[in-house]
Amino acid sequence: MGELFRSEEMTLAQLFLQSEAAYCCVSELGELGKVQFRDLNPDVNVFQRKFVNEVRRCEEMDRKLRFVEKEIRKANIPIMDTGENPEVPFPRDMIDLEANFEKIENELKEINTNQEALKRNFLELTELKFILRKTQQFFDEMADPDLLEESSSLLEPSEMGRGTPLRLGFVAGVINRERIPTFERMLWRVCRGNVFLRQAEIENPLEDPVTGDYVHKSVFIIFFQGDQLKNRVKKICEGFRASLYPCPETPQERKEMASGVNTRIDDLQMVLNQTEDHRQRVLQAAAKNIRVWFIKVRKMKAIYHTLNLCNIDVTQKCLIAEVWCPVTDLDSIQFALRRGTEHSGSTVPSILNRMQTNQTPPTYNKTNKFTYGFQNIVDAYGIGTYREINPAPYTIITFPFLFAVMFGDFGHGILMTLFAVWMVLRESRILSQKNENEMFSTVFSGRYIILLMGVFSMYTGLIYNDCFSKSLNIFGSSWSVRPMFTYNWTEETLRGNPVLQLNPALPGVFGGPYPFGIDPIWNIATNKLTFLNSFKMKMSVILGIIHMLFGVSLSLFNHIYFKKPLNIYFGFIPEIIFMTSLFGYLVILIFYKWTAYDAHTSENAPSLLIHFINMFLFSYPESGYSMLYSGQKGIQCFLVVVALLCVPWMLLFKPLVLRRQYLRRKHLFDFGDTMVHQAIHTIEYCLGCISNTASYLRLWALSLAHAQLSEVLWTMVIHIGLSVKSLAGGLVLFFFFTAFATLTVAILLIMEGLSAFLHALRLHWVEFQNKFYSGTGFKFLPFSFEHIREGKFEE
Repeated sequence: MGELFRSEEMTLAQLFLQSEAAYCCVSELGELGKVQFRDLNPDVNVFQRKFVNEVRRCEEMDRKLRFVEKEIRKANIPIMDTGENPEVPFPRDMIDLEANFEKIENELKEINTNQEALKRNFLELTELKFILRKTQQFFDEMADPDLLEESSSLLEPSEMGRGTPLRLGFVAGVINRERIPTFERMLWRVCRGNVFLRQAEIENPLEDPVTGDYVHKSVFIIFFQGDQLKNRVKKICEGFRASLYPCPETPQERKEMASGVNTRIDDLQMVLNQTEDHRQRVLQAAAKNIRVWFIKVRKMKAIYHTLNLCNIDVTQKCLIAEVWCPVTDLDSIQFALRRGTEHSGSTVPSILNRMQTNQTPPTYNKTNKFTYGFQNIVDAYGIGTYREINPAPYTIITFPFLFAVMFGDFGHGILMTLFAVWMVLRESRILSQKNENEMFSTVFSGRYIILLMGVFSMYTGLIYNDCFSKSLNIFGSSWSVRPMFTYNWTEETLRGNPVLQLNPALPGVFGGPYPFGIDPIWNIATNKLTFLNSFKMKMSVILGIIHMLFGVSLSLFNHIYFKKPLNIYFGFIPEIIFMTSLFGYLVILIFYKWTAYDAHTSENAPSLLIHFINMFLFSYPESGYSMLYSGQKGIQCFLVVVALLCVPWMLLFKPLVLRRQYLRRKHLFDFGDTMVHQAIHTIEYCLGCISNTASYLRLWALSLAHAQLSEVLWTMVIHIGLSVKSLAGGLVLFFFFTAFATLTVAILLIMEGLSAFLHALRLHWVEFQNKFYSGTGFKFLPFSFEHIREGKFEE
């Protein structure tokens, strides 16, 4: 088989890199993305490796860039992404980068500090402006005689009797609006009602200088008498984080202060505008280059981290690395090393030597944007063992097809296909937008899977002749009612029977098979479910057994490739015989019954289920039991005996042959462990053939559920809208169609689609792949700058 059906052939290679050329060579290998470095210093702490200081410097630069990026995003400035892939800076350029980032960070921090101080000062002046404006209104109200009577509780009776002149103190300030009710209650309780509070809302919200959020606030003024109440009031204001400001007592002083405050606010606003303009210029200049800076720093960090995986020879002039790489890419790797050596200016070439090793190489399956999603489906179960058969090429067809068997509806398939086509046509634009929505990114990465699922759903929908629960009468039905009237139907027959049965044995009633799919007349038949259940159940069994036999057949190619003849003679052969003797025979019976019994003899057709059960029980009653064909009893007894003989064939022969081979070579051999392992495998396979075959009945069950849900949705929603005959019928139909469309997408496309997807996943992981796919390997993870080039800064 070609490389498409197996993982790439890998080799372990040793690299000898000159110290002055190592950085550039690793950089070129990162751009190539075809080698996986092994850690040659597993016992050395990460903080004790040679290039740990360089890694720390890169992390510090990365931290500064993240700070700048955060400020850019906070200012809502778009980051320019031209798709440029900048070259890795030389180590000597790190100092210039550090100085540049340090300058930008310090400048931004200084601007932010100054801006925060200015905004705090601006906030204080703004609050003072509102205090002066509102308190003038309060004092004007205090001059009202009615209001003085209202606040008479502040006066002692003795003072009122003696006519002592009243002298009230007051404090004014600003507090968050939502704290006013609690603030007022606290003042009343602590001061026992001996204070007078007036408050007014500030119409426009004020910006918090620290967080940048806008907060709604209120101005208040509190009148009291005595120093004791004054101290209590100030402590309460402090506890509620209210801002207190000095307020003159005379109107003239308040007016002069307000004039000065307004002048200072105007001056401060001008300074703030200039500061913000300067900040915007700095951030806009940084936004043009920050993506390039990120890529450069991340590449440098990745290179130094990789160099820490290498060994250094005793002369300190050469770095030694070990890498896994595909054999087919050795020439491009050699070329990358030469290019790196030339860029560094070194005169000594870098050397690559292939090494012989008994270690299992990593598994590397080449993919493109189309096969990537299908390969991920396989890898989610387990990374394939090195060079074993890769199920992904077959999964490209079988996965969407089995999904469509469960999801089959022509209308729903069209909707799914259109959605997938939209994603495929706009993939370049969507990729450039770098959408951070995890759910959409997951769906988008599987756009080609969805496309094929939609196309196959359209195909199976045509086979089932099901489009939004209705059949399409494309070729005209092959059934005719007219011949029944020439036989024995009359008008009285129609009136007296709610359900009538057509007799296909009569000439002219049945004109032959429908050209493609199921005849549309079955959509209105009362025995529709009986017919479709029989058809879909048998179809599920046929597809399932063929799928499993294909999986067992693929195991033969693994045994041949890994040169394990015992697995062929005592594994593959008895396994394929066991399955074909029992379940392959069942498929033949299904096809035989379909072809042997026609409309004239269908009433006498025996039950396959009863025959299959009696086959295992060796039960063949003399009376009331009709055979499907002559010689059936002998053939079935022979097949069951052959299947039973396959069990000891799988169980005993391989351990005994292995024991003999090891004893002949005088090697230690644990016969008990081998026997237990073989027994587990044999029991698992034999029972799995039965359970896995039953598991494929989910194809029938989910297809039935999808069709019934679609029919219920049509009957309970759109059918009611179409039944309205009044003038408002169009408006009613619009609302019912909106509900129908919403429920179709939410339930039948998303929920049912996800359900069918998960069941198809299970059928591939368990029922298909366990016949030949061990999935015990580890993935090839090459050193590559690809994720950095894609702008995934968070990784």
